[in-house]
Amino acid sequence: MEEIIRTNDLVLISFVEALLRDAGIEALVVDQNMSVIEGSLGVLPRRVLVPADRVDAARRLLTDADIGGELEKPKKKG
Repeated sequence: MEEIIRTNDLVLISFVEALLRDAGIEALVVDQNMSVIEGSLGVLPRRVLVPADRVDAARRLLTDADIGGELEKPKKKG
């Protein structure tokens, strides 16, 4: 799994999850339970992960949905 988005914006996360689900791309939102530890202040961002072999498709989908500016920068390989 690779991270594609890191944000505190719960609406954005819901939108991303819906887009990915509708496109048949598995998504995992991590760090959701950290809000309990930090007192629900929303300081710690949540991360959206997708399978490594679907990263390009997910990035293209989110860019087409006009939220490409929210994407994490791709990791350099090698």
